[in-house]
Amino acid sequence: MRIAVLLSASLHPTSGQPALARTEAQAVALALSLGGEVVGFHAGPSLEAPRAALGHGLPRLVHLRVPEGSDPVPALAEALAEFRPDLVFAGPRSVGGDETGLVPYRLAEALGWPILADVLNLRADADGFDLACALPKGERLRLRETSPLVATIHPAAPPPRPYAFAQERRGAIDVRDGVASEAASERPQERAMRQRAKVKPGAAGGSAADRLRAATESASAKGGQLLVDPDPETAARAILAHLRAIGAVPGGRSAL
Repeated sequence: MRIAVLLSASLHPTSGQPALARTEAQAVALALSLGGEVVGFHAGPSLEAPRAALGHGLPRLVHLRVPEGSDPVPALAEALAEFRPDLVFAGPRSVGGDETGLVPYRLAEALGWPILADVLNLRADADGFDLACALPKGERLRLRETSPLVATIHPAAPPPRPYAFAQERRGAIDVRDGVASEAASERPQERAMRQRAKVKPGAAGGSAADRLRAATESASAKGGQLLVDPDPETAARAILAHLRAIGAVPGGRSAL
């Protein structure tokens, strides 16, 4: 199995100095835990920040040299098409830079691969991958996927491996000339609006008990209807009315 880890030119949020993003170090640790060939990829003018990934256990780093301000996606897409990985790991966004978070999505679009966000852990077998993705309020989404796949790592994923300077010096660096492409400003796409089910808002701030209470409070506290020991027909009507209110079922005259 081949795994590629995308590395960005991140900056430390306090000092402003080049520093490896924590989620990218977590991506390296997750990739190494799966075994196989693990290679880091960075498209940019220098390796000041990504080089630290070697100290966290990354055995090899490919530096695609492109000028400052160039779009990294064409260079990364060309290199990954040649490397042909089964998995591509990336952080959700760089730190202290542009922080658009669009590179993994645009790269997946360029390669024609699916992408999963906020991956917490992953287990590989002969038929594919079992993944767990983070959802609001501590919930988990478990999925079964096949390769190739692009995945962004959630901050709650397992911690990175300890850093060792000697390990960084032993790591191999492969420097290549990448495809230089100016970053184009893309116009937003317009699509026809479609009805979506309303999502229950998450509880922000407060203690864990406050957030749990907000997640499990009764519907009557938010303008719903509280029914105590209703007959089956009344209960069915109330459930159907609620499903229509959140857009889960189309409107229309009830058959009840």
